Amino acid sequence: MAIPTSPKERNLNATGVVAAAVVPAAGRGERLGPGAPKALRELGGVPLLVHAVRALARSRAVGLVVVAAPADGVAEVVALLDSHGLDGKDIRVVAGGATRQESVRLGLAAVPAEVEVVLVHDAARPLVPVDVVDAVAAAVRAGADAVVPGVPLADTVKRVRPQTGGGPEPVLDTPDRATLRAVQTPQGFRHTTLSEVHEKALAEEAGGTMPPVTDDAGLVEHFGGQVVVVPGHEEAFKVTRPIDLVLAEAVLARRRASDGF
Repeated sequence: MAIPTSPKERNLNATGVVAAAVVPAAGRGERLGPGAPKALRELGGVPLLVHAVRALARSRAVGLVVVAAPADGVAEVVALLDSHGLDGKDIRVVAGGATRQESVRLGLAAVPAEVEVVLVHDAARPLVPVDVVDAVAAAVRAGADAVVPGVPLADTVKRVRPQTGGGPEPVLDTPDRATLRAVQTPQGFRHTTLSEVHEKALAEEAGGTMPPVTDDAGLVEHFGGQVVVVPGHEEAFKVTRPIDLVLAEAVLARRRASDGF
């Protein structure tokens, strides 16, 4: 499989692409411990990144996947994806940045302007079901500017006043968990909406006025846009800590036993 790294190498008008997906995968993932970057850690003998790209590629709604790799690891990621037989989709690898936001922006630059729907997916969510990918893309096509998958919270949540030094933290209040959702990816956007908020964020960063934002939907909210939530899935959890990798291995083993995943 040839993996083009230039947005000019293929005419998407001829391929009927419905949506493109950007996968920021340039982070180190220190919470998983020392070793390879998080996206290259293995799950069932296959890197998390490959699982994530496969999950997106299974969706009929996605015709292009852009991976933002570590700047010094583009060739390695190209070879990795090529070796795992991800044929049938247009997959491109570009150099990512120092932050997730910068990596998304660089990946977005490789998406042709005529592609109207863009999904952004964490490489560390390797087991997202295709139904979630489809639902997010469909909600954007139906008219939403920004869409996130989310699941209800099982635990009671306390808002606290953080204390330095690790001392007891005073509780400020207990939000009604019926109004809360744990947000997942892929998050979906109109291409123009996502490009505009990233351009505005870049300008605010230059001026030192940009507050911390942890996801792309947060950028849309920050600049006054409307974000809607569609149902997520419990298996779309993020692999961040060693215990998450253990859980992911169990989910993958069950899938392979039941349907040859």
